[in-house]
Amino acid sequence: MQVFLGEFFGTATLILLGNGLVAGVLLKDTYASNSGSTTWLLITTGWGLTVTLAVLVALAVGSNGHINPAVTVGYAVYAGDWSAAPVYIAGQLAGAITGATLVWLHYLPHWSRTEDPASIRSCFCTAPAVEHTPANFGSEFIGTFMLMFIVAAINSGNIAADGLAPGIGPFLVGLLVWTIGLSLGGTTGYAINPARDLGPRIAHAVLPIQGKGPSGWGYAWIPVVAPCAGAAVAGALALALGM
Repeated sequence: MQVFLGEFFGTATLILLGNGLVAGVLLKDTYASNSGSTTWLLITTGWGLTVTLAVLVALAVGSNGHINPAVTVGYAVYAGDWSAAPVYIAGQLAGAITGATLVWLHYLPHWSRTEDPASIRSCFCTAPAVEHTPANFGSEFIGTFMLMFIVAAINSGNIAADGLAPGIGPFLVGLLVWTIGLSLGGTTGYAINPARDLGPRIAHAVLPIQGKGPSGWGYAWIPVVAPCAGAAVAGALALALGM
């Protein structure tokens, strides 16, 4: 139960603050709207900070702070133990749906003022800048591979043996997500987290959001399958390298 609750509250924090940031920038008549050329920098910076805070919440409540099914898959491959994965993933998905619902409630008057259905959907889930299935899959695979591989490096015994201070790990993971967003995120919006994309996409589909369009289910499998595949390969490589 502590693992489920940790992942639930950590992922809910991730989505409320992360997607809340996107909504503040994209929805009409918020103080953060019309950010212009700084929009992408604001989004990537905010998501990096949000990941750090969400991991800290998950750790404090009682899980290992995955807040991402792909990370759970990567660690399961690395450890050869899948027994806890369903509990982690259930908590992550439930937390993501809850966080997205809170974003909808928080910005309730602004949905009807926003004319563009794509902007509304972007407050919940990702979409490719250019639709190209192999390239889109590759972008999410590479981004999540780097996430999992570097997370494994941060948590490796070799790094810890050199005196990595307790609590610095979540901060480094936040910097990592910030960097991935800046360098690799411009193609697909760097979901790199199946719960982060699927949970809010479900919320977008079922909530009575004024002005919304389709939920983009034709694309939805990519930010689920590609991150899990990328993390699995990264976990296997980290194991092979003795990290």
